[in-house]
Order: sequence, then C-alpha cells, then structure tokens
Amino acid sequence: PPHLHLHSNSIFLLTPLIIYNHEISCCTRTNGSDADLWKDGLFKSKVTRYLCFTRNSVSGPDVIVDMKLTDIKDTLPEGFTPVQETMDTKETAMRKKRLCVKLSPRAAAETAVCDIQVVAKSKYHLVNYTCVGEINSMGIWYRMDIVPQQQLFKETPITPITDTPPKILSQTINFVFSYVFAALDNVPFVISQKFFNKPNKMQQVNLMGITIKSLAEIEEEVSRGCNARLPLTLLAQNRRY
Repeated sequence: PPHLHLHSNSIFLLTPLIIYNHEISCCTRTNGSDADLWKDGLFKSKVTRYLCFTRNSVSGPDVIVDMKLTDIKDTLPEGFTPVQETMDTKETAMRKKRLCVKLSPRAAAETAVCDIQVVAKSKYHLVNYTCVGEINSMGIWYRMDIVPQQQLFKETPITPITDTPPKILSQTINFVFSYVFAALDNVPFVISQKFFNKPNKMQQVNLMGITIKSLAEIEEEVSRGCNARLPLTLLAQNRRY
C-alpha cells in the first residue's frame, strides 16, 4: 500500500503524489498520530485527506523535482501541476491550500524528491529536508537526492570491410596523372643529336632527266657563266683589285 512517509537509506524516487479521501494504512505523522490534512478542531471531521505516494527506484518516466504549498487563490506557479482532486472520490483535495508539484523526465533530472514527511508544527527543522508549508498545524517536508540514471548499453554496429569505391579509385588515378604532368612542366623539348646526321654536301639527284642541284652548285655555275662572258681586260682589273 502507499505510505505517507517511509524510513529508508536507499535512494528511491517518488512518483506523482495522490490524495485519498479514506484513511490508508500507515498514513501517520512522524510521531505516530493521524496525518489527516483536512482535520479541523478537536473533534474528528467526517472529511479526511491523506497524502500518499509510492517509491520507484529505476522505472517510471517522470520524477518530482520541486514542491510548493500555495493559497488556493494564488496564481499557479509556472511549471507546476496542482494536486486538485482525491484519487478515489474525485473530490477537492484540500481547502484553502493547494499542493503543487513540478515534474521532470527522469533522464533530464539531476536531483529529485526521494522522501516526504508530515510532522507536527514545531520550532525544530528536519536535517536535509525542505519545508513546503504548513496546513492544519502540520508541516510538509521533502528531501532531495541524486537521480540514479539507467545505463543503456548499445551494441556498436560493425561496418563491413569493402573494396575501395570506384569513385575513390578514379580520384586516385587522376591524382597520379596530375602529378606526372606537373613534373614535366617547364622542361624544354629537345631532339637528340643523333637525329641530326646531315650530309655535308647534298648529292645530285637525277629524276626523269632533271638534275636537282644544291644552292651552292647553282651559284657556282652562275658565277662561272658570268666570268666567261666578261672581257679579258675587266677580268684582269678584277684580279688586280
């Protein structure tokens, strides 16, 4: 059954709070007296309200990270959810006061409420507890602790080993050819000297009765012809000069 407050050294987080109309087993204050939050006066009221919660160590999507007790006419604090109705009869949970809780996903919370105690109004404070407020001469206190996170082990997918993709191979070949062409840049193109074996004098070629002569041979014949037609006196003068 749900309990109003439990003594435990283990870290257990609280699920969302609920309020019952009828008395629940072990719904007592720290001194053992009845923890009815509606009780009014010396006589026992026909209306009863008991704050209940359950503990959950690892499962559950949400946890309680903060609590507030406000006046019923006050504006609802931002991010808080009011406990407005009883779980069993759907009646008003409290009169004049409103208990509000702030929930958070377990994975996103570093600390959360792990224990709640209802104590008689007194001047002393509970160690490591925070007082939410007082209602009907009773104080509501809660304690925070670190949220134990679940460790999820995921298998690392193994990537199969394959040959080099064609695209990468093509890029590699292009790189090699680019390197070869770059290495030949600015290198002059020279033909080997062994290909320059020209004959010192061109040989005459007789093709179909036509004699092909070199330029030097033609000039020599022209010079001879001119000298043959010049007078002897002119030739002698040329020789003198």
